[in-house]
Amino acid sequence: MSSTHDSKPIEVTSSAQFQTILQTNALVVADFYADWCGPCKAIKPIFEKASEELSHENVLAFIKVNTDTQKDIAQAYNVTSLPTFIYFRNGQITSRVKGADVQKLSGMLETIRGHFQEAIENPGGAAGGSSSSGATWRGAELPRGYTDITDQIEINRCELLNVESGPEGVRTLLDKSRPSALSGQKSATKDWVESDTDEQLMLFLPFQAMIKLHTLQITSLPPSDDDDDEAPMRPKTIKLFTNKSHNLGFDEAEDMSATQVIELSEKDWNPDGTANISLRYVKFQNINSLVLFVVDGDGDSEKVRLDRVRLVGEAGEKREMGKLEKIGDE
Repeated sequence: MSSTHDSKPIEVTSSAQFQTILQTNALVVADFYADWCGPCKAIKPIFEKASEELSHENVLAFIKVNTDTQKDIAQAYNVTSLPTFIYFRNGQITSRVKGADVQKLSGMLETIRGHFQEAIENPGGAAGGSSSSGATWRGAELPRGYTDITDQIEINRCELLNVESGPEGVRTLLDKSRPSALSGQKSATKDWVESDTDEQLMLFLPFQAMIKLHTLQITSLPPSDDDDDEAPMRPKTIKLFTNKSHNLGFDEAEDMSATQVIELSEKDWNPDGTANISLRYVKFQNINSLVLFVVDGDGDSEKVRLDRVRLVGEAGEKREMGKLEKIGDE
């Protein structure tokens, strides 16, 4: 197992260089620091030792980002504490450690070590066990500074009610692939879900850990036959509920006060059939589950169709203020 010739962490000098490193390495660990930060200096040897042991060209890169000289990068990734360590896998944020917490950083590095071993043993596959279909398809751009956290959903505990397609419906909605409807060709298998007895759907999504949810991306691609009254519709009214221990009943959800109610119209759907829904972020802090209730559809049909669901926000450990130094308002 050979490492790179220069096993010291790479000092990032521009946003372009940062993006190039993310694109050319399956695994990237970034240390956001400042020269004046005492805790940054204290934990530096652990990061540098890991870099010496694990750095490997085009597989695993250790990088350092000076938040005083690279403020745009720090802002883009919501770095508000020093030091902050962010682990990227296939270009996506997988985890972060805030503060000079030796135990948490060591845990992150142990996870990275396992992913690195997988990447070395299977160089033709995606690092860290990603599906063979490659990067996750999304129907809209990610908001600046946030990442796709759909992988935080605990799929085995999900539940989807009033769905026509059976128990695989949730996995269909969370599938990483591009919806077949966008290819203009009929799919051999149905890769979307439709409501069954009426237009309502109830989706329960529990999470592996607390998350902060910023944006909900919903893709709906019903057929464009205006003469077919039975063709499924896009959702119109959606009610969201947080921190429920189980799915809700339809009557219960109708009467219950929602965390947020969303009303969608035709202008909210982009050319890829996706509504990029910004949530009231303050109401979606530290949540452990989400119930998505499709109340009605935009039309006269008795069925609603959903193709994909993506969650965007931040998944990470709670800030421990006693161990962190605050960066300025930059």
